[in-house]
Amino acid sequence: MLKKEIETALNKQILIEAQSSQIYLAMASWAETQGLGGTAQFLYKHSDEERVHMLKLVQYVNERGGKALIPALTKPDEDYQSLNFLFQTLLDHEVMVSNEINHLVEICLDQKDYTTHNFMQWYVAEQIEEEALARTIMDKLRMIGSDKGGLYLFDRDIEQISMASSNEQQ
Repeated sequence: MLKKEIETALNKQILIEAQSSQIYLAMASWAETQGLGGTAQFLYKHSDEERVHMLKLVQYVNERGGKALIPALTKPDEDYQSLNFLFQTLLDHEVMVSNEINHLVEICLDQKDYTTHNFMQWYVAEQIEEEALARTIMDKLRMIGSDKGGLYLFDRDIEQISMASSNEQQ
């Protein structure tokens, strides 16, 4: 049985993962309307992954005798001034998510809930990968600068990054 404090913290993380899915979905839609099809596909997949993260939490809470709460979501931004701005926003968001997961792990340790602590280790590892990927993308965008040819190649290649990461997860 989950302690109330753990259940509350997990439900907060459900909200964060659901909101992340919505944010990346909005980013994907923006990219698609800017002619950035590869970037859009990368972000659509990222949105789906965040929803899967949320579902894992929902099922865990319910399986442990808690009640997962399905949150109302705030409307994400729909416009981004540039691809660099979009991916910097994504990186900043992933850093925030990592901080929240670390806080949840801290609560687990404080409450001596080692089962939930163990469950959360997957999220800790996932966030390391998410942040590293976002930083790599930002490095590539900084290298490209304002070069249109470089942007074209980036948009084509990011779809491959997306496919490579999905093949590794299977």
